[in-house]
Amino acid sequence: MAQSPPLLVSATLFAIMFALGVGLPLDGLGRWQQHRGLLLRGLIGTCLLVPVAAALLLLLPPTMALSQPARFSIALMAVCPSAPLLMRKAGKQGGDRILAALLQVAAALAAIITIPLLASGFTRIFGVEGWQVQSHHVAAQVALVQLLPLLLGLLVRRFAPSWASRLEPSLDRLANGLLLLLVLVVLGKTAPLLVTYVGANLIALPVMAALVLISLALGYGLANRDPCLGVTLALVTSMRNPGLALLLAGIYAPEMPAVKLGILVYLLITVLLSIPFLRWQRSLQS
Repeated sequence: MAQSPPLLVSATLFAIMFALGVGLPLDGLGRWQQHRGLLLRGLIGTCLLVPVAAALLLLLPPTMALSQPARFSIALMAVCPSAPLLMRKAGKQGGDRILAALLQVAAALAAIITIPLLASGFTRIFGVEGWQVQSHHVAAQVALVQLLPLLLGLLVRRFAPSWASRLEPSLDRLANGLLLLLVLVVLGKTAPLLVTYVGANLIALPVMAALVLISLALGYGLANRDPCLGVTLALVTSMRNPGLALLLAGIYAPEMPAVKLGILVYLLITVLLSIPFLRWQRSLQS
């Protein structure tokens, strides 16, 4: 069965994280000292509480009927913290762009530790066979595709700020374009399985929706009723990293293309459910 090109997945993640680093306003990063408690809560929410919520959902009796690929896709999206390109989306939706950026950097650093531990935990809890998860291997992959390009982008911003400002819009377009291309490639290769997947995994759709709603509520609740911070934390907590999830799916479940399809379905559900949430927030602020 054809798989998404590993080079395209890696290139997409590298471009996204490099664009994030180049676009970070360094003069605003010092704000972490003003929001240490909030950042810690956000980091715990996106890196720990969402995976725990996913594990609890997958342990409920009704979800035991889920197919193995559906369980894998939900677990992968749960353990891969927030999507890097949300920094600007948070700002456009009335959130705090700088806080979103700080959380993205913190999540990228924490993911090197949390993803291997959580992946190993999920495989043990659910008795997964065929996934030889090695913590050091996962950590190396996460560091290579997230931390390295992020640090390179930060170096460009630090030592060539004027060049970084000119480069930033083009990098954003490149990163968004690669992510769209990646999604289209995966959809193109798995589209014949779509009808079969939906028919065989109808119960997975409400489980995914429930986890997205729980993630939105967790993020919003961690902001202590501040509307601006609530939008930011809700978006960062609920939006997972599909590129990283697809990379791990290609490494550990290459013979299960339905896992990648499940990741895209989860992403679509997240986007759809975030629309009424953002409309509700705008109505509160108007």
